[in-house]
Amino acid sequence: MYTFYLFILIILILLAVSDLIVGVSNDAVNFLNSAIGAKAAPFRVILYVAALGVLIGATFSSGMMEVARKGIFHPEYFTFHEIMLLFLAVMLTDVLMLDFFNTYGLPTSTTVSIVFELLGAAVAISIIKIIGNPEGNQDLAHYINSGKALAIITGILVSIVIAFLTGAFLQWLVRLVFTFDYEKTFKYFGALWGGFSFTAITYFILIKGAKGSSIITPDTLEWIKNNTGLILGASFIGWTILLQVFLSLFRINILKFIVLVGTFGLAMAFAGNDLVNFIGVPLAGVQAFRDFMQYGTDPNSYLMQSLAGKVHTPTVELLLAGAIMVLTMAFSKKARTVTATTVDLSRQEEGQERFESSFLARAIVRQTVGLSKAISYVVPPRVRIWVNKRFDRTEYNRLKKEKGVAFDMVRASVNLVVASILIALGTSLKLPLSTTYVTFMVAMGASLADRAWGRESAVYRVTGVIVVITGWFMTAMIAFTTAFIIAYIIYYGKIFGIIILVSLDVFLIIRNRIIHSKREKEKQKKEELISETREVKGSDVFNKCKSETISILERGKLLFGETMKGFSNEDRRKLKETQRELEKLNRDIKELKDNVYFTIRRLEENSIETGHFYVQALDYLREMVHSLTYLHTPIFKHIDNNHPLLPREQMTILMKMSDDILKLFDAIIAAIQADDFSNIKSILKDQEDILDEIKKLQKKHIKIIKKDGNIKTRPSLLLFNILGESKNLVLYLVNILKAQRDFVTWQQNNNKEQPPA
Repeated sequence: MYTFYLFILIILILLAVSDLIVGVSNDAVNFLNSAIGAKAAPFRVILYVAALGVLIGATFSSGMMEVARKGIFHPEYFTFHEIMLLFLAVMLTDVLMLDFFNTYGLPTSTTVSIVFELLGAAVAISIIKIIGNPEGNQDLAHYINSGKALAIITGILVSIVIAFLTGAFLQWLVRLVFTFDYEKTFKYFGALWGGFSFTAITYFILIKGAKGSSIITPDTLEWIKNNTGLILGASFIGWTILLQVFLSLFRINILKFIVLVGTFGLAMAFAGNDLVNFIGVPLAGVQAFRDFMQYGTDPNSYLMQSLAGKVHTPTVELLLAGAIMVLTMAFSKKARTVTATTVDLSRQEEGQERFESSFLARAIVRQTVGLSKAISYVVPPRVRIWVNKRFDRTEYNRLKKEKGVAFDMVRASVNLVVASILIALGTSLKLPLSTTYVTFMVAMGASLADRAWGRESAVYRVTGVIVVITGWFMTAMIAFTTAFIIAYIIYYGKIFGIIILVSLDVFLIIRNRIIHSKREKEKQKKEELISETREVKGSDVFNKCKSETISILERGKLLFGETMKGFSNEDRRKLKETQRELEKLNRDIKELKDNVYFTIRRLEENSIETGHFYVQALDYLREMVHSLTYLHTPIFKHIDNNHPLLPREQMTILMKMSDDILKLFDAIIAAIQADDFSNIKSILKDQEDILDEIKKLQKKHIKIIKKDGNIKTRPSLLLFNILGESKNLVLYLVNILKAQRDFVTWQQNNNKEQPPA
């Protein structure tokens, strides 16, 4: 009997470590994105500062651990057996969910996850208790702490609105004072802003957060409470004077100091508030096991009243959890993936967007633009001109070109200060606010107020925000439902159910890691395309164009061959696979086309011709891929709908024509690979022969239709479509060859004109 619960306890501890890793991978965005986006310091320095904040903040989270024990349900009405199964269901769900969101780079809320997982598992076990014991209490509210759960959920939802509005208002106010050319105005007001920032962090993190600390004595807490005003005043005056000295005498950019201290403070708030999400449930399980081993006899009747009281979490356990979080921040690639999503949505400049536009986003932007125009009629012209001047981004654009920052350190400091205040306030009230929700909405509000969402990017940014927020609500529903189902499986499946679910968790985590690795490789390729950190030579673009052309031609040849083969064999499965590969090829060529702007911007001076040839090559390649798509789609639909094939004679001629086109592919690829276009006349002759064959087959089928009234309609339409798109394909193939020939000729002549280095 004890072996079974010891087995569950070991799994809980292992899941706690795993949850710390996947949880921090998700939540690292909360305190790293501002410093990384503004490039306030090298990544290693930012990591050291955040690590120190996490370690100290971990000791402040002792009071928050009660949420996992009694915040969502009444543990005194559950037996030891039920509690252990409930906790196991929660942890299995949590690790799986967070790892899934991390894999796809979507920041979700670890707080919402744990709250709804506890709620789902507790409801499942409660229903089992009610059904299994008709004579017991039949009221679900008797077991669920509905009042506390509602307060937590309400606090989380309200924090979204408050965070967005507060971030937007304060960013607008701060930008109005400092402008984008902040170096001129910061020497006058920078110390005051820094003093306010550090005072706010000191109050809400050190004073309020100290209530949950496991290392601060009650006497110290009482002294802090009685001298709050003195501490605030001394902190503001002291920090302001010190920062003014640094600014005046040493010419130090104190904004970097503010951003790093803000990162430290937010990391503390994160650890103090969110550590419960990762280890609260396993620690509660350890406590329940210890209590049962000391006082219990029957696990099915021993009620867990000990979890209803206050329990002090050992500092060693908290520090150990903090150390695991620090190591995860340093080595987790998924943490950087999630961070990139928030940074991209809040960056100041236009550029390649991570999300497409949506109907809702377009409607929101359209209404906002209309409202903005209406307000502009009310505001006096002089005020509009003055405000617009304060938001002029000329200086920011210069700084960005030098440093490659996503946004400047003024906005980074606002993000950190506002988020730190809100999260620490929630911690002090023992409300597990979602750090993800707060920091994300503060960042979005600040970017909106900072006019980062221009007409060119607004719909894409708004769509991204909608996608992330939708994911938050999905988190709640999926967490509740999954934990509910897993609790049922564990309760009735017992040891076999546990083994199956643990194995499934391990399998899905490994699978997600493979998926993430593939996505990261694709992302690196995209980043190379749009990177603005170095100039690109014309020869680099030439080599890039050549390799891309060969790659796309080879893939196009394969897909054309598979399409025609699948059609002749009526192989629906093969055609379906080809369709997926064609969709991927379309996405790849679209990304190349969309990134032309960034490639041209990076080109060295006097490379206009290179840019022209590159754009022309991509145009022809994309048209070729479109022809393949328009060829394949009706063929797949024809086979999918079980329509009749073409007559044998026509099918034979069609397959011979496809063989000729494949040979044309081979000849063109070989010429481009070798940069040898001496046989272009032969290739043009092959093209002419194929076009003649297409023309003959079209005329022949027209005659058949005129003579034979019984000829099938759909096969005839399909044949005309195949012939038409094959003709387009052949034309674009030769255009690609000619474009590459002209590019090579120009490149060779241009290199001869260049003086030797």
